[in-house]
Amino acid sequence: MKTSIEKSMLIADLQHQILQWQGFKQVERKETGLGLGTLERAFPGNVFPMGTLHEFISDNKEEEAASSGFLAGLLSFLMKKDGVALWISSSDQPFAPAMTYFGLEPERIIFVQMQKQVDILWALEEGLKCTAVKVVVAELQEINFVQSRRLQLVVEKSRVTGLLLRLQPRMLGATTCAARWHIRTQMSHVEGDMPGVGFPTWKVELLKVKNGQSSCWQLAWTPRGLQVEQLKAERTASSSKRKVG
Repeated sequence: MKTSIEKSMLIADLQHQILQWQGFKQVERKETGLGLGTLERAFPGNVFPMGTLHEFISDNKEEEAASSGFLAGLLSFLMKKDGVALWISSSDQPFAPAMTYFGLEPERIIFVQMQKQVDILWALEEGLKCTAVKVVVAELQEINFVQSRRLQLVVEKSRVTGLLLRLQPRMLGATTCAARWHIRTQMSHVEGDMPGVGFPTWKVELLKVKNGQSSCWQLAWTPRGLQVEQLKAERTASSSKRKVG
């Protein structure tokens, strides 16, 4: 019979394998993560999962703009050292010169515009297959479990990170995405009594994460970098009203 120590080692090994299959990598002591602060503590090993899929839910145009800004900031961390990103959109909303505000070099982002969802899904899959690309951002409305599973199998092989910006989805069903996010605008704050509109500020909700902890933060993008404040997680009214299938 197996001893309790052997059983514990077997369980730990199985948990490690499951995390790898779901896109989470083993954390080494020397690894410090992406520099996202408390955001990374919500994930297994305190590391933002790369080489997997994330979905960002937007219920209206305001949240779509907020999500795009947050994704631009996130890309600056994911592409801090090197790499090229692919941004697939159904509109001309992404404004390349504005990416410099978030520390991005626009020439390192390939912008593709497509109208049909089926074409966006095709381009997304092909982009995720390309190991020369580090991150793929795709704006689409609906994606089902089978489609997400197909994409997950692709990223498990290529290790490319996929960020899916879902624009006013009609249904929120199960997917293979490692995390589901909801980004909303927040009132910006200015330092001192200086006039102006202040720095971009978002309420970031991690609605669902595999083997992690759902959380909520207020983030502000300032000249000093990303400022993070932990908030009490709560379920939004819009999310609770949307049909789940």
